[in-house]
Amino acid sequence: MSRAEQPSRRTVLAVAIAAAVTGTATPAAATARRTPRAADSGRAQVRPIEYHGWTTAREWRSGTGQGTRVAAGHRPGLVIGAPAGRSDYTDPHTGTTATWEFATWTTPAHRLAVPATEVVASWNADTPEGTWIQVELGGTYSDGTDTPWYVMGRWAAGDQDIKRTSVDGQTDGKSTVWTDTFSIDDASTGLRLAAYRLRLTLYRRPGTRLTPTVWRLGAMGSDVPDRFTVPASTPGLAQELAVPRYSQEIHKGQYPQFDNGGEAWCSPTSSQMIIEYWGGRLTAEQLSWVDPSYADPQVDNAARFTYDYQYEGCGNWPFNAAYAATYPGLQSVVTRLGSLTDLETLVAAGIPAITSQSFLSSELTGASYGTSGHLMTVIGFTADGDVIANDPASPSDAAVRRVYLRREFENIWLRTKRHNASGAVVSGTGGVCYLYFPAHPSPRQRKALAAVGVR
Repeated sequence: MSRAEQPSRRTVLAVAIAAAVTGTATPAAATARRTPRAADSGRAQVRPIEYHGWTTAREWRSGTGQGTRVAAGHRPGLVIGAPAGRSDYTDPHTGTTATWEFATWTTPAHRLAVPATEVVASWNADTPEGTWIQVELGGTYSDGTDTPWYVMGRWAAGDQDIKRTSVDGQTDGKSTVWTDTFSIDDASTGLRLAAYRLRLTLYRRPGTRLTPTVWRLGAMGSDVPDRFTVPASTPGLAQELAVPRYSQEIHKGQYPQFDNGGEAWCSPTSSQMIIEYWGGRLTAEQLSWVDPSYADPQVDNAARFTYDYQYEGCGNWPFNAAYAATYPGLQSVVTRLGSLTDLETLVAAGIPAITSQSFLSSELTGASYGTSGHLMTVIGFTADGDVIANDPASPSDAAVRRVYLRREFENIWLRTKRHNASGAVVSGTGGVCYLYFPAHPSPRQRKALAAVGVR
C-alpha cells in the first residue's frame, strides 16, 4: 500500500479518536458453530502476502553465523557462543555510550513468491538484563540492484540497558523504512523487492556468559493492490472466543513518558487481552512499579514494554508481537491476512487476532469514533457473519465487546486507500494483523495457521 500519510508511520498507527465512545454492549449467548466455507477461487491464486520464518534447529543452521550457536531443546533458539567482537553503542535516547560483545547471524536469501512493495520483520526472543538484539533487513530489487542494510529494530524486553527503538531516516532513494515497515518509495514504477535476507545481531555485556535467545525470526512481504473497497465475503462461521476485555480509555493520563495512556494505548491493550486469553499472567512483583490506584495494571506494563522511544508511542507492530512472545509458552508474528475468511479459519481453531484499521466515524456503525489508526481484537463472528471484536476504545472494560457489521469491518481493515475527514486520499493498513499463539500449537491450530501462511 502507499504511505499517503508519511513521513512518519505514527500518523497511520497513532489512534486519533474523534469522539468519546459511548454506550455498552451486552455479551450474547455462545453461538453454535458452523463449518467455515471451503476455500474460494482466489485461494488457488498466488497470495500477494507471504510470511516466512526461521524457527527450527535445521533452519537456524541454514544461516551464516559469526559467534552464534544453536541452543537445542524443545524450542531451538539462536544464542551467543563465542562473541565475534566488541562494539560501542551510543543510545540516542539516553546519550549513554557502552561497549558490548556481539555475535551475528544472517538468513539465507529468501526469494519472495510475489515481489513485495512492503516488508515487516518480527521476532520472538528472550533478552535477560545485560543483553539486547538488533534486526536488519537487506534485499535485492526486481531491477537487480541491492538495498542497503536497514535496521528494523533495536530491541530488549526490558528498558534498563537500552531504550528499544526504531530508526528514522533510512532510505536509498528507492525504498524507505517507516518505523517498522520497509516500503518501496514509488510502487507505480513497477519496482519491487524480489528477495531479502535478515541479519540478527546479539549483544551482551563484555566478559559475561549472558546471552539473548531468539526462537523465531521472520518477515512478511506483500504487494497488496491499491484499493478503496474490497469484495464482500460470505459468512462461514458462528463462534465466539472467551477473550478478556480491557479498555484503553480508563488509562487516560497515565504515564506520560509512555504516551499518556488512553487513545494511544490501543495496541498494548489489545495485546494484553490475547496474552491473557492464552494464560499469560504477571506477578505482583512484576507489576509493583505501577501506581496501585490504577485498574488493570497489566495494561500499563504492556504499554511500558512495547514503547518505541523513537516513534514515541506503543504502536510499533513488531515490538508488540515481541512483547507477547516474552510470556512463557507464546509465540507471535506480524503478518497480513487476505480476507475475513482467513480470520474465520483462525477463530475456528481457537486463535483470536489483533487487526489494524483506520476509518471515519460514519464508516463503522456502532464505533462512535473515527481514527487514523487503531488496533482491536477479533474474537468471533455472529450467526449473521458480523464481527465480534473486543474494542479497547471503549469507556470501560464492560463496554469493550462490540459487534460490527461484516461488510463495514472487512472494508476498513483490508483496504489500502481511503478518504480522511478532509476528503484527502490517505492510506489504509491492507489487512495488517498480529497473531499470538502457543509455542507448540495443536494439530488443528497448526493447520489453521498454515492456511493463512504462518508456519
